[in-house]
Amino acid sequence: MKILVVVDMQNDFIDGALGTAEAVAILPTVKALIEGFDGKVLFTRDTHFENYMSTEEGKKLPVPHCIKDTKGWQIRPELDALRTTPAIDKLTFGSRELISLLAEEQDLESITLCGLCTDICVISNALLIKAYYPEIPLYVVASACAGVTPKSHDNALNAMKMCQVNIV
Repeated sequence: MKILVVVDMQNDFIDGALGTAEAVAILPTVKALIEGFDGKVLFTRDTHFENYMSTEEGKKLPVPHCIKDTKGWQIRPELDALRTTPAIDKLTFGSRELISLLAEEQDLESITLCGLCTDICVISNALLIKAYYPEIPLYVVASACAGVTPKSHDNALNAMKMCQVNIV
């Protein structure tokens, strides 16, 4: 079984509260990757609540985003239309639920990640997966990821490469 994890391709990260031109630019690549993927596709969704500004993350990143049930929280419509499994709502950068779901899969051949943001949630989930499943080939599709900045995107790719994540 091959797994593709589409990380946080939500409106607020694409062209909403924390959107970037780079995030908008990867949309066609992510869509094509999903459409052509021969395996199971899972989506994560950054999930916050009205009290976001009083959380530890909100104190360090004081921009309300991905507030549950808002337009910004939703997965981008053209990608959400391709979703065949429930989204994994995650309350922090890395998802323990994702790790648990992967444990339920039989005969994992490989895990591939794409999405947003390379330097926060993609790297967090990649390193969690690597820690729990060190012998399963793990890939990150660089052209289907975007970071907070191009420089931080490159830094995250290099950090993952050093941790034996395959950057393709």
